Parts: sequence; C-alpha cells; structure tokens
Amino acid sequence: MDIVTRGFVGRRTDRDPRIPPGQYLERGFPVLSAGPTPAVRVEDWRLEVTTVGGAVTSLSWDALAALPHETFTTDLHCVTKWSKLDTTWRGVPLEDVLAAAGPDTTAGAAFVLVHAVGGYTTNLPLEDLLGGRAWVATEYDGAPLAPEHGGPARLLVPHLYLWKSAKWLSGLQLLARDTPGFWEQLGYHAYGDPWREQRYVGD
Repeated sequence: MDIVTRGFVGRRTDRDPRIPPGQYLERGFPVLSAGPTPAVRVEDWRLEVTTVGGAVTSLSWDALAALPHETFTTDLHCVTKWSKLDTTWRGVPLEDVLAAAGPDTTAGAAFVLVHAVGGYTTNLPLEDLLGGRAWVATEYDGAPLAPEHGGPARLLVPHLYLWKSAKWLSGLQLLARDTPGFWEQLGYHAYGDPWREQRYVGD
C-alpha cells in the first residue's frame, strides 16, 4: 500500500507551499540527536508497550516484521528550521502495533510517552499516533533504516516537528495524563505543530 502525506497546499508562490513558516528547504538529511548513536541489533530489539494499568507487552523484531507494512512518502520538518520534502519510508502503522500488543492496550489512555534506547523520551497525544498519522519505520529510501537516522526502528510522526519522531524506538507508555518528555522538560513545546511554529513553550 502506497500512501502520500503532505502539508497544506495553497496558492502557488515562489516558496514551496509544503514548507511551513520559518522553515527552509534541505536537500540532505541532517543527523541531529540528543546523545550518541546506539548500536541496536535486530536480534536484540524489543518494543515494550505499557498500558495505563501497568501491563507490559514486549514485541520482538520478528513480531514487528509480521505486521502489515506500508510504503509511504511524506515531508519532514525539524525544529531547527529545515524541511525535507518527498522522503520515502516503509513501516508499520502505529494502530497496528498497538493492536498487536493486545485488544485493551489503549483503554483509558489519552497520551503516549515514547521511549528510546539511551533514555530519550517524548510525549504525544494518542490521537496523533492513530488514523494513519504515525508509523514504526524500519526502512528509508528503499534500504534498512541506518543507525544514525534511528535504525533499526524509529517512530515517525511527520505532521509534527521531527523531535517527536523518536529514534531507536524502545517503548510506548500509554498514559491517562500528559507527561513531558526530554526536550519538553527543557522548554520545547508540548505539541510541536510546524504549521503553527510551536517550537518552544508559549509559541
């Protein structure tokens, strides 16, 4: 299944309408991380999904590989003001990942605290991870996802600033109430909509 997701397309101007305010077009793929790049073998990879009640389900790489995958093309927007257009990925929709963890996984949940190898976290509303808006991505541009870009598996939520798309995904913690993640505790916006320039608290 091929999906194309893009930002709002308005009247044609000299500026590509897919680039949000305050952003510039980036032809490369900059590598920005909160810490060093970890080495995660697919044999060791696990995704722990924790319900509001504290029940934990661990999905292996083989379990993830058995789920339905999609190839999709989307634009990326980094809080450091670059945007990269028409990037192609392959991954598993988040709703399928959560369903694989159990039928009652999202019961009572309104938010998700995403965990990554190395201790990084970021918070998102649950609804922003459903409805074909987020994936566990395992391939980029037709190849396995490189470690520097979050391989073997990263979260991808392209309608929000890229810091919400946690690299080296290791956990999804379902929550009834919002809990700030790593950058959010340091002053970044709780939501991070690039079209509203929600970079920092108060934006």
